[in-house]
Amino acid sequence: MGGLRELSAPFVALGPSGVAVRDRLKHLTIEDEKVLRLVGDLLGTLACRDLKARCAAGLDHDSERWAERKRMLTEESSSRWAGSITKATHDQWALARRGQLAHIQSLEAGVTTIAHRLSLPVGEKGTKKAPGGYGTRQEWFAKTRRLHLLTDRLDAARADREAGIVHVVRGGKRLLNNRHNLHAAKLTESEWRQRWQAERRFLQADGECGKRFGNETIRVTPDGEVFLKLPAPLAHLANAPHGRYVLTARVSFPHRGEQWRDRVTANRAVAYRIHEDTVRGRWYLTASWTIPPVKTVPLEAARANGLIGVDTNADHLAAWRLDAHGNPVGEPLRFGYDLSGTASHRDAQVRHTLIRLLHWARRHDLAIAVEDLDFTAEKTREKHGRRKRFRNLISGMPVSRLRARLVSMATELGITIIAVDPAYTSKWGAQHWQKPLTTKIRKTTRHDAAAVAIGRRALGYPIRRRTAPPRTRQSDGCGHRTVQARPDTPRREGNRPRIPGPRTRSVRAVCGENAVDQNAQHRWGRSTEHGFWQQDSLPLSL
Repeated sequence: MGGLRELSAPFVALGPSGVAVRDRLKHLTIEDEKVLRLVGDLLGTLACRDLKARCAAGLDHDSERWAERKRMLTEESSSRWAGSITKATHDQWALARRGQLAHIQSLEAGVTTIAHRLSLPVGEKGTKKAPGGYGTRQEWFAKTRRLHLLTDRLDAARADREAGIVHVVRGGKRLLNNRHNLHAAKLTESEWRQRWQAERRFLQADGECGKRFGNETIRVTPDGEVFLKLPAPLAHLANAPHGRYVLTARVSFPHRGEQWRDRVTANRAVAYRIHEDTVRGRWYLTASWTIPPVKTVPLEAARANGLIGVDTNADHLAAWRLDAHGNPVGEPLRFGYDLSGTASHRDAQVRHTLIRLLHWARRHDLAIAVEDLDFTAEKTREKHGRRKRFRNLISGMPVSRLRARLVSMATELGITIIAVDPAYTSKWGAQHWQKPLTTKIRKTTRHDAAAVAIGRRALGYPIRRRTAPPRTRQSDGCGHRTVQARPDTPRREGNRPRIPGPRTRSVRAVCGENAVDQNAQHRWGRSTEHGFWQQDSLPLSL
């Protein structure tokens, strides 16, 4: 047990801090689309110029340079458009810095793993905690070359971070690299150019609390009418007073429409973003706003009536309901999903799976316990070597996406999510629960047993179950020993009461009265008698 790592305590997951809803801009005229493209292209050019200036400043950037950038953008647009552009640029630079740090940590893990494996003899087997040596001399030599390659990349990444240099592309690096291989991307040059221009446009505005309808730049009335404040060079295109352009399309936001309407009616801040889906040929409007942190339920109250333990897998969620004492109740359920296909299909599969799980939890008024998984350090090929199937398996698990959606959807339904430490849940669940829960008509899988282990850890109980004594030694109807008692139950480990008369055919009435006394048992390391004793010498006559 000394080699096991310390387990973190379960906690109630915090709810979402913001809301985003989207609606389609239907029935746009040709003039509307022309104006949207002109405004987006102009502001996108300004955003690219501002991002270049921000990256050039690096770590020397301060509030004075920020104000100077905003003044330069205001001359070519407006103060509010300039504020939105500079804020978006700063957020993009900060995101690139966080990604740079994650890349450095990944390179450091790869270099450490390769160096460790190279230091071992060829063919040496590894352990559960550390991989062994490489299988062949050829693989060992190839990894020495890769070590030098990763070391050079790591030195370059560290130098960039110390100098404040980030590598970021407006429109995305993936789409930029698709230009060099259009055949593999299944795109023509005109299709790629259309996507590239759409991704580099800038049509988003931050909300302002106290202003009319919560936004002065992109204004949406409670009736769904969309007003767009035109930049100074395009003010001649306005069809409404004060340099505004009114779109013919109206929005209603079917999802959370009442919440959005309440905010704009009260002039509370709402941010908007307009973007074009070139594949479908549609325009969309996204509204977003922040919400106050939801007051979480205390942990003891969340697990008072029991909960549902959920084990996350690559193609399904294994769930089992547990009562307040940590005992499995009913039958296990499996919620499957298919993560092949397009991103929209995968997202729909995750949402459909989670809503079925949440409806089950809501019917029984139970909390849900999940693992606090993080596969950031487990996906590297340096750790798992040639185990490509295992690497693909853990890479395909939608851990972060599923966790974020589960918390967000559960908050709307009033369901509490409890996160637990994922260490040893699958191993100990299979060891202690898979066989006892298997019957003639039910085959318990390893994932079902892991769900029980997750639920017990969330309830505060150890995963190990209390084993039953032999059948002839069970005093209360053959099975009372397996019932779980709470940790605060008084005298739960005390002696059994002495009941007059024989309780079984082969056990006397006095048996079991010293069950709690470990020294009274015939166990290894325990003396049967309490007093001092000394062995007599053997008689000489023998």
